[in-house]
Amino acid sequence: MVTKKNHGTYVWVIEDDKALGSLLCEEIQDAGLDPLWMATAEDALTALAKKQPDLIVCDLKLPGMDGLRFLKTIQEKFPDTGPGFLIITAFGTISRAVEALKAGADDFLAKPLDLEHFMLAVKRILERKYLAKTVMQMRGFLAMESFHGMYGQSRPMRLLFEQIRQVAKARGPVLILGESGTGKELVAHAVHRESARADGPFLPVNCAGIPENLMESEFFGHAQGAFTGAGKGRQGLFVEAGGGSLLLDEISEMPLFLQAKLLRVLQDGKLRRVGENKEYQVDVRILAATHKDIEEAVQQKNFREDLFFRLETFTLRVPPLRDREQDIEMLATRFLRQFALGLDKSIKGFSSHALDLILQYPFPGNVRELRNAIERAVAFAPGTKIQAAHLPARMRNHGKKPDLSLPDNTFFPEKEHRVMPLALMEKRYIQHVLAQEKGNKRRAAALLGIGRRTLYRKLGSDPDEEK
Repeated sequence: MVTKKNHGTYVWVIEDDKALGSLLCEEIQDAGLDPLWMATAEDALTALAKKQPDLIVCDLKLPGMDGLRFLKTIQEKFPDTGPGFLIITAFGTISRAVEALKAGADDFLAKPLDLEHFMLAVKRILERKYLAKTVMQMRGFLAMESFHGMYGQSRPMRLLFEQIRQVAKARGPVLILGESGTGKELVAHAVHRESARADGPFLPVNCAGIPENLMESEFFGHAQGAFTGAGKGRQGLFVEAGGGSLLLDEISEMPLFLQAKLLRVLQDGKLRRVGENKEYQVDVRILAATHKDIEEAVQQKNFREDLFFRLETFTLRVPPLRDREQDIEMLATRFLRQFALGLDKSIKGFSSHALDLILQYPFPGNVRELRNAIERAVAFAPGTKIQAAHLPARMRNHGKKPDLSLPDNTFFPEKEHRVMPLALMEKRYIQHVLAQEKGNKRRAAALLGIGRRTLYRKLGSDPDEEK
């Protein structure tokens, strides 16, 4: 069995005997591979300008350029990444076949061909080439250095890395936008490490994780006795991050009254602690991040427009993983090695099916979701490869459309009763979807576009009774 996904594995047959070429192509196609027959090496060279196959099956004796010259030409064109090469030859030219092996051919077979042996040789060469390619990719992944903990070869990430370097040189605040799970905190840390403040503290704080009644004191500090329970004074995060950078994650959750105080810090570098009239000068660079549409928050009056304008001077947008397709396999491989090492497992890679599922999945949770999925897969995988079954169900089922079609008698078991109350028809349809989903109410509600409690209500049951 070829490790690489069979469909899309291209095998070219270069054979001037059309009957033999057609027979070999039929065998190759029956194995789930994609064959292409050509009569001459010259035809193959022309085709190579547009596409490179995974394997070339070539007769040694051909009209015009022979198989050995064709092999050497291939070796010159693709010294490291060329296709596999299988020589077929008549018994009388075995010595020439050995010469072809020395020139770089992967194997040779003598005519008349045993078709079973032929397909074994084809699959063996494809397997070896796939493993060699995987090893080269792994070496590339491991040799690639991170950019302050971030990995990426895709154009969006290379552009982001360059923008971080440029923004880090400036002095003003930075607004970091991106979906949940894209790595906004890593971006903020990279800005800090690339800046002149790299030796100072980097202090991340999640605005959504601090109770609103404590937020002012947490950020700006308070004087002793400023409020009940304030037995000691507190400097506050802006002072604690002095000389460095303060990341305000999920800044869109900051109350409006605190946004006004933050704007004062950004404009004048001054703050006033709770319970004091004295102003303090602070030296801190503000990095703000959010996964929400902050411009929409401004329009809805949930975020101050003047603060937004002050923050957006230097804006970094972190690309979602679906826009970084080139990086997905590399990231998955890195996570696999990380978790396999931590769990002392000898998992070496992914099955072709598992890798296909990973590459086709849109990852709404971005890099965080990919990381969690690989951690789960490594924990459940007993062998040396992660199989499709080890991946989360949502990844295995992505793209599958449930069959919600109804037989003619589902709603109307009796032909003479073609009219029924709408509520009864709705209930029967919900029961049909539930049956399709094997009783999974959460999944059924999602497919129907209603909440789980609404589903229970329409079925006439109580969700609390089923707990």
